[in-house]
Amino acid sequence: MGKGGNQGEGTPEREAPMPTFSWEEIQKHNLRTDKWLVIDRKVYNITKWSSRHPGGHRVIGHYAGEDATDAFRAFHRDLDFVGKFMKPLLIGELAPEEPSQDRGKNSQVTEDFRALRKTAEDMSLFKSSHLFFLLLLAHIIVMESVAWFTVFYFGNGWIPTIIAAFVLATSQAQAGWLQHDYGHLSVYRKSTWNHIVHKFIIGHLKGASANWWNHRHFQHHAKPNIFHKDPDVNMLHVFVLGKWQPIEYGKKKLKYLPYNHQHEYFFLIGPPLLIPMYFQYQIIMTMIVRKDWVDLAWAVSYYARFFITYTPFYGVLGALLLLNFIRFLESHWFVWVTQMNHIVMEIDRESYRDWFSSQLAATCNVEQSFFNDWFSGHLNFQIEHQKTDILSLAIQYPSSRPEHKLSPVHKHLPPQRAPTHLPTAGAQGLPGPGAPESPHCLPHAPSLFPTMPRHNFHKIAPLVKSLCAKHGIEYQEKPLLRALQDIIRSLKKSGELWLDAYLHK
Repeated sequence: MGKGGNQGEGTPEREAPMPTFSWEEIQKHNLRTDKWLVIDRKVYNITKWSSRHPGGHRVIGHYAGEDATDAFRAFHRDLDFVGKFMKPLLIGELAPEEPSQDRGKNSQVTEDFRALRKTAEDMSLFKSSHLFFLLLLAHIIVMESVAWFTVFYFGNGWIPTIIAAFVLATSQAQAGWLQHDYGHLSVYRKSTWNHIVHKFIIGHLKGASANWWNHRHFQHHAKPNIFHKDPDVNMLHVFVLGKWQPIEYGKKKLKYLPYNHQHEYFFLIGPPLLIPMYFQYQIIMTMIVRKDWVDLAWAVSYYARFFITYTPFYGVLGALLLLNFIRFLESHWFVWVTQMNHIVMEIDRESYRDWFSSQLAATCNVEQSFFNDWFSGHLNFQIEHQKTDILSLAIQYPSSRPEHKLSPVHKHLPPQRAPTHLPTAGAQGLPGPGAPESPHCLPHAPSLFPTMPRHNFHKIAPLVKSLCAKHGIEYQEKPLLRALQDIIRSLKKSGELWLDAYLHK
């Protein structure tokens, strides 16, 4: 008897009703051995799948017991392809009376942000200038050539060597910002080309691993400045950050180092050692342990090129010392730029805020200028950088739910045709300046449209400020020097909190 024969001829087969769950039930499944999450109101059991997740079990596990819709869209380019893997994991859906956002997150902010996404798309802000990125690559290659020519022409004396080292450190820093663009798929429409160029820049030009970078960086964007979820705030007991951690360490009488002096020893073990000691070792060991032979081959090509180029002038030992001196210089640049946006902001345990607000709580901007843009690789626009990856994803994968409509904020945003220039705050009915500036970064991921290229950050910034002003979310923007000084102030304040808790609590 065929399938459904018991139902009688002409009787359609009925599907079993989809089980429904409350947020209270879903939130119980946030353990390492029991993980559920929600995407577009569908409930998935990812307990077993997480260990096979191509992006790593940590990234997907960070959203256990939560709504992961925005993060899912941010990290996956082809939703139809990913859907094939998700179907066997589907166990039910949210009960009709349950809100789409868990833990009372602000749905109005989410709707307004989607309206902003649509406006950004209509303004063609996700289109990249290939000439812009080509010139960035060209100026890196020019610096590499200038450094070699300096040693070739003037010899291997102290002055030519130091000049060459500073030029090479500059090229390494700029290559770091450029690989960041390709790692976020911000340049080419096809993700394959972004991946290829990303491996070339981070591997052949820097001697690092694309997969290592992706694994760390995507966790950071998924849960920025969240302890136990963002690897960038895991300081291995060397520093205590924010307000909660130093107090906890103090109460527990943990004193791995004299944290009340961390703003002073930061200069000795922070900027000087992060890349030459920690990152360089971690990257090589990660590639070997994980048997990531492709990335290892790219990295080997960098070291081979470097030693072939400079061994004739300095010998093997001299070239090795030169390499580590370059890493030492680059490390200072990297640490100061990357920490000026995040370490000074809120660093805490998971607070389960809505996507937009939580991102803004974790980062801040530095004022725009030609030098600041170049010096930081446009990471002075950290707020827009964090937000625009989500923007592009939502543009690629807009909600198909019938109740999803553009919120009233859309009335205050520019017309849906790309204007010759973007409105500033106060124009087009936008709230004026004074919106608090807030920090944060979101998952940067592949999408049908590339994520917003950095040369357009200054165009979307006024609209982000306006949205922040409407919802009373702080949007912070500082001069470069103050942003750098705030790193030390933040470390000192956290150290004082630790000392007070250590002595009196």
